Amino acid sequence: MKAIILAGGLGTRISEETYDKPKPMVALDGKPILWHLMNVLHRGGVSDFIIAAGYKSEVIVNWVSQLKSNWQIEVLDSGLETQTGGRIKFCMDKYPGERFLATYGDGLANIKVQELVQFHERQGRIATITGVRPPARFGVLETNNGLVTNFGEKQHTQGGWINGGFFILESSVAELVSGPGEPFETGALPRLVAMDQLACYEHDGFWQPMDTIRERNDLDKMAKLDTPPWLRF
Repeated sequence: MKAIILAGGLGTRISEETYDKPKPMVALDGKPILWHLMNVLHRGGVSDFIIAAGYKSEVIVNWVSQLKSNWQIEVLDSGLETQTGGRIKFCMDKYPGERFLATYGDGLANIKVQELVQFHERQGRIATITGVRPPARFGVLETNNGLVTNFGEKQHTQGGWINGGFFILESSVAELVSGPGEPFETGALPRLVAMDQLACYEHDGFWQPMDTIRERNDLDKMAKLDTPPWLRF
């Protein structure tokens, strides 16, 4: 199974880091977050990657050309203005009839790939999305009778599930994307829901996007640990 990694956006929310490189090339402990993500997927048995590039795609191409690994990596320039749905379709159309894992190139999770695939197969739908708990933006307070009983930082909220990426997609999903300018999140995904063809794998473990400089710095600290949380399965 090939993995599609979306790596073509402008990364404007952390422009301090992305003025000269695409967001997935932002370094954590000296290596791009893209490398850390690929390492997670490789631990789950995936070693065949398609990187859907766009903005400053040459930076990714150059990095891949110098990377020493046993991974099979193909960088496809899916266009500067192409949206997430269009990028996924662009990659899937090149390999018709195949099942894909697809995910965003700017977040990390200790996702159990084989468990995700097995869940997808049990559900018998053409697509599976991974639901995650959103990280708490502020410290979490628990109180009792006017006293604080617990104060914690960086806990995940328990208020529901959000899209964490890590999709399993059968080949027919490509037909549900209307064109290159359509986001996957507002196009194909709602259509799959309407067709009763979108399953949800609930991942209650580690998940963290890199949308701000603070999140980048937090992930950088985690990357320096002997075993980062995204590699604790």
